[in-house]
Amino acid sequence: MSYDLMVFDPAVAPREAEAFLQWYDAQTEWNETHDYDDPAVSVPALQAFFAALAEHYPPMDGPLSDEEDDRPEVTDYSIGQHVVYASFDDEVAENAHGLVQVLANTHQLGFFDVSGDGAIVFPDGTVVIPE
Repeated sequence: MSYDLMVFDPAVAPREAEAFLQWYDAQTEWNETHDYDDPAVSVPALQAFFAALAEHYPPMDGPLSDEEDDRPEVTDYSIGQHVVYASFDDEVAENAHGLVQVLANTHQLGFFDVSGDGAIVFPDGTVVIPE
């Protein structure tokens, strides 16, 4: 099992719950024309967020991965232009959840608790919880 979280560029994400969930579905079709394991494809704030997060939760795949690292902190990421989607091992989910929230706030990014309560949190403090 995994615990999934998504951090997003608030400049392009809809602020209404239903529209956000439609946008989320489109983002997670993963049909941008690049590999989804390289943070270089993202907007600068997401690149900075990913660099900080990867210090604690290194990527499973991509240019920063280490195939010898089998710790539970190794995380499966899907990285798009406007989103970083992370699937954390259940063993580290609680700590990862807290750190992702802090780093999203630090970098003025949005946070979507995909596996949790579904809260969509924007950097201005707006919280949207889909019904």
